Amino acid sequence: MKKYEIYKHIGDLSYPNNGWTKELNFISWDDREPVYDIRTWNTEHTKYGKGVTITSGQMAVLKNLLNEKNVF
Repeated sequence: MKKYEIYKHIGDLSYPNNGWTKELNFISWDDREPVYDIRTWNTEHTKYGKGVTITSGQMAVLKNLLNEKNVF
């Protein structure tokens, strides 16, 4: 298991039927620079599923893309 530290819990995205929560967090993996991270976690944050990490720069691009395309 990797070492991690959740610096900021940004929000819950969904609640799958398995009791875990899909979350957006700002997290550091293995003492690296923190990244935005979307993945499922158990309630104690001791186990996690596969996820996607996004750097701050990539998050800014994603935000601009979503705003420009009027996705929402």
